[in-house]
Amino acid sequence: MMTEKIPVAVLGATGSVGQRFISLLDDHPWFKVVALAASDRSVGQPYANAARWVLDTPMPAYARDMVIVPASTDAVQAKIVFSALHTEIANELEPAFAKAGAAVCSNASSYRRGEDVPLLLPEINAEHVQLVKHQRRNKGWSGCIITNPNCTSTGLTIALKVLDNEFGVKKVFATSLQALSGAGYPGVPSLDIMDNIIPNVGNGGEEEKVEWEPRKMLGTLSDETIELADIKFSVHTNRVAVIDGHTVCASVELENPVEPETAIQALRAYAAPLSARDLPSSPRPVIEVRDEADRPQPRLDRMAGNGMTTVIGRVRRDPILDLKFVVLSHNTIRGAAGASIYNAELLVKEGLL
Repeated sequence: MMTEKIPVAVLGATGSVGQRFISLLDDHPWFKVVALAASDRSVGQPYANAARWVLDTPMPAYARDMVIVPASTDAVQAKIVFSALHTEIANELEPAFAKAGAAVCSNASSYRRGEDVPLLLPEINAEHVQLVKHQRRNKGWSGCIITNPNCTSTGLTIALKVLDNEFGVKKVFATSLQALSGAGYPGVPSLDIMDNIIPNVGNGGEEEKVEWEPRKMLGTLSDETIELADIKFSVHTNRVAVIDGHTVCASVELENPVEPETAIQALRAYAAPLSARDLPSSPRPVIEVRDEADRPQPRLDRMAGNGMTTVIGRVRRDPILDLKFVVLSHNTIRGAAGASIYNAELLVKEGLL
């Protein structure tokens, strides 16, 4: 049992993902928030004045009177830094914090493709955290950068991990229905999204991320590199008028085709690696399979496992490939802030802090 909590900080604390960090870190058994950092316009203000709170749960009491500090290594003194920074800012600041000795657990996309940077979902690739050792030797710093994937990649990759382990996955065709919270606040203008679907999510290469990131996470750690999984992806990404919860409709071709019932049994039986199984943020269960013909649904299922469980339904035969299914993941919890916190817990558990 941990006798003294580890000091942590949140960068980009006033944004929607930063708010989710603050909410999830409230009374965390291992971590204590000692600094909240944001842009210059918020510095010096109490958090309650600086942040327009957008979550449907109250702002934690501990954060209300904390004074916002600059996002610099001089102002932020913490062993773990949770980054909810925009990509352009993360490019510069995250290596600076790692060089200064902090473990940066990032939600930004800046370093996901780095050969020595773990792209982690602990319930499926916990062993990839060992890349931190090589990263430190390679960069000459005492800290590190650990990333979590794009929020749309998350649930899909967890489902594919099971199918790839058991039956081998060759091809994936997927279409996303992505929640508004994934665009941050204020996000998509109401007149653009009401009575509408937007078949292009931002200008940050969303489809390319979802086509590439699972290959790294499903890849094999060999010596000091990740050998990408040999799986072909074709992905369409769409923004829809849902607040939270990304839904992905996927069809897969398997090396060893099986009946839907067999795939369902494998999905339900899946357990996280031992090192990632009993952490404070571990999803319990990793996967929930729904039998109803109209599930999962974001409003009904996004908070399964406190928002950390991946929910799958409509597993059935695909007439062109082999199997098709629907997967739902909470994009700002499992796909963002909760993901980074889970990664930090694994880092501590493995003695790599």
